[in-house]
Amino acid sequence: MTISSSLNASVAGLNANASRLAAISDNIANASTFGYRRVETSFESLVIEDRSGNYAAGGVRATTQRLVDQGGSLVTTGNATDLAVRGRGFIPVAASSEVAAADGNPQMLLTATGSFRSDADGRLVTASGLTLLGWPAGPDGSIPAFPRDTGDGLEPVQISVNQLIGEPTTAITLGANLPATETGADASGAPRNLSIEYFDNLGRSETIEASFAPRVPANGSSNIWTMTLRDSATGNAVIGEYELEFDDSRTAGGTLLNVTTISGGAYDPATGRLIAPVNGGPVEVNIGRPGTAEGLTQLSDTFAPLNISKDGAPVGNMVSVDVDANGFVHATFDTGVTRTIFQVPLVDLPNLNGMIALDGQTYRPSINSGSVFLWDAGDGPTGDLVPFARQESATDVARELTDMIQTQRAYSSNARVVQTVDEMLQETTNIIR
Repeated sequence: MTISSSLNASVAGLNANASRLAAISDNIANASTFGYRRVETSFESLVIEDRSGNYAAGGVRATTQRLVDQGGSLVTTGNATDLAVRGRGFIPVAASSEVAAADGNPQMLLTATGSFRSDADGRLVTASGLTLLGWPAGPDGSIPAFPRDTGDGLEPVQISVNQLIGEPTTAITLGANLPATETGADASGAPRNLSIEYFDNLGRSETIEASFAPRVPANGSSNIWTMTLRDSATGNAVIGEYELEFDDSRTAGGTLLNVTTISGGAYDPATGRLIAPVNGGPVEVNIGRPGTAEGLTQLSDTFAPLNISKDGAPVGNMVSVDVDANGFVHATFDTGVTRTIFQVPLVDLPNLNGMIALDGQTYRPSINSGSVFLWDAGDGPTGDLVPFARQESATDVARELTDMIQTQRAYSSNARVVQTVDEMLQETTNIIR
């Protein structure tokens, strides 16, 4: 009967609006939950065909969907390892309980934001028990090639606050002026000495002793010096000897004219560098290119070290950790050295709304979401990773309250239809009596 279908449709309307109210309630309850993605309820009509000429009400069906692809705005915090994704993409994490199980293969989950702090083992974890995952860097700070279509290469991001590290010296810039008067016929011929500190592979301080001996001619000026390099790590053994000839022309006077290698690593005039084979490994020494004043010069009567610089650092303690926009985790030491220790990728999927929602604002890829791909933050379709930030809830409270008013009216209207049908059935019963 048509009147019976009216009753069934109203009951379906009550159930559908109750489901919508539950979704609204969940959204409002999580209005202050970082990283929360709101749930949206859609209604679909059910049509029942009746060939008798009477209309039969089919009712309504409610479907809900979590809008994972719609995130909230970002707010700043005071913690360097508070992370939020600006744009598309998700941060890979794992349940801390699975990481602690030490099975070596925790399931990768995804989240849009997290407040990560180091635990007793140095892992970056959230208060809700999520461990940040990333690709570990090599000893030189570079990130090896890892598979991009799976999370198998990801490891818990772990820092060691008490870690000691040294940075060996690999390059030295040697800028000094040699006195032009010392290559004259009446010069004393006394060498000029210069000590250059470097750090070996174990963080120890060593010295390259550079000696500059002028060539004194019988008359005139030779403009030639012999540079001898000795390494303190090998008992001041000679590691290189070079003949330096300087230009005395009007246009390039005082600059290097020619460098002849007597022993040791070869000099490259294109770069102005020579290789000093110290005990711990080769070190590039930049003495300048011919015709330029960027390294060694010969001017006037003064011996003056002008610009001596080097890379490397002594052993230092880790003092802080930060994450940049491309997901690289940098450890800073009290010696000023900064080293990359991990890279946190951003994970993307074809259908973000097809993922399975779990507790703690985490999501798990599914068949409906499609295959995952791990991008460098800022590359491809993904956004960047923002430190000192959290992503707010995607809930708009004003919108939810408006939807709640509409839902309340719809629910009351359906209840009124049930009441009306009840009265009509009562009238029909009275007629039969």
